[in-house]
Amino acid sequence: MNTKPLLLIPLLLASCAKKEEKEVEAPAPVQVTAVTQDTVRRTVAGDGVLFPKDQASVMPKISAPVQKFYVKRGDHVKEGQVLAVLENRDLTAAAAESRDAVAVAESNLRMTQGANIPEAVVKAQTDVEAAREAADAAKKVLESRNDLLKQGALARRQVEEAQVNYAKANSDYLAAQEHLRALQAVGKEEQVKTAAAQLAAAKSHAVTTETQLSYSRIVSPKTGIIADRPLYEGDMASPTTALLTVMDISSVVARINVTIAEATQVKLGMPATLSFVDGREPVEGKVTVVSPASDPASTTVQVWIEAPNPGEKLKPGAGVHAVIVAEAIKAATVVPVAAILPGEEGGTAVLVIDSNSTAHRRAVRLGVRDGDKIQVLNGCRPGEEVVVQGGVGVDDKAKVKVIDTTVKEADEDEDNAPEAPPAKDQKKEEARPKSK
Repeated sequence: MNTKPLLLIPLLLASCAKKEEKEVEAPAPVQVTAVTQDTVRRTVAGDGVLFPKDQASVMPKISAPVQKFYVKRGDHVKEGQVLAVLENRDLTAAAAESRDAVAVAESNLRMTQGANIPEAVVKAQTDVEAAREAADAAKKVLESRNDLLKQGALARRQVEEAQVNYAKANSDYLAAQEHLRALQAVGKEEQVKTAAAQLAAAKSHAVTTETQLSYSRIVSPKTGIIADRPLYEGDMASPTTALLTVMDISSVVARINVTIAEATQVKLGMPATLSFVDGREPVEGKVTVVSPASDPASTTVQVWIEAPNPGEKLKPGAGVHAVIVAEAIKAATVVPVAAILPGEEGGTAVLVIDSNSTAHRRAVRLGVRDGDKIQVLNGCRPGEEVVVQGGVGVDDKAKVKVIDTTVKEADEDEDNAPEAPPAKDQKKEEARPKSK
């Protein structure tokens, strides 16, 4: 019986075991970077749409055909500039008639104020004169009868009758005087008041017609650009339809929606960056409005960010992505996001490499993430080196092989260098046909 094959089996098994042991003990290649201190920003991001800074729909106040437009879409206008004129010939005639009515009322008032005594006053004056004459006559009769009574040529009864007649005549005279004074004081004053009221009514009507005429001139309510002009000359303008739309796009407002939890971090005046899907340069802005209520349909809060728009390159209606800087944390301990590994019980960890190329798994508590870097609140210190590539599967306190990326780049440059031309003998050798 040949026992040599049996003796070789243990030797083969031992060599395989040693080979596997060497493979297991080989350190894992990793790339590392240093833990640093840097400024990280707590940000709130959201998508939205651009709107103009201000906008006004110019609504006519009267219904009339458009007589002439002085602007077209895209024109820049200033506040108070005439944009269009509506048909106004009937309103012009009505305004002229009202102005004439005011002139007539003013003339009537002047005549009333400077007029002579009215007819009633004249009659009262005549009555006063007649009553005075009657009183004087009755007085003379009374005096004559008193003289005759003293002489005994007249009976007392006739004297008493003369006294009664004089008293009545004098009373009528006093009443006529009072009536004249009343007419002079009250009658003329009332006539002046009536004329003044007629003038005021004429002026009010004139203001109404002038206002209606002014409504036919359409002026810009603000400085901006004509964004829309749906009608043409000759079309009927109506108070229910916008005649023109004026936009102020010297600044634009991005309206974005953020979650309720993020909205609590956003304050007025916070800086923000707006980026666009078309690849144009981002622009800087600031928060101007934080809605006090959330949208019940989406359970989000709307935030407005205003940004300058020099040259009016940004157009309302464009999509935008906004990043609001809610807080800037200076001198924070940061590591690349690639250094973060899953920890025990759902936590997070990093692999710290010591001077002996030994990996130490440490649990870390994370803070603010800013792009490709993240704040580490505890677990590692600035200056330590952490694994950023190749750390998955590396056990705690395991040996690793740190790869120098700078050397690798140099090697790659050498690999990319042009090869030296082959020697002449080598060329001849390659040129010979090889045997099968």
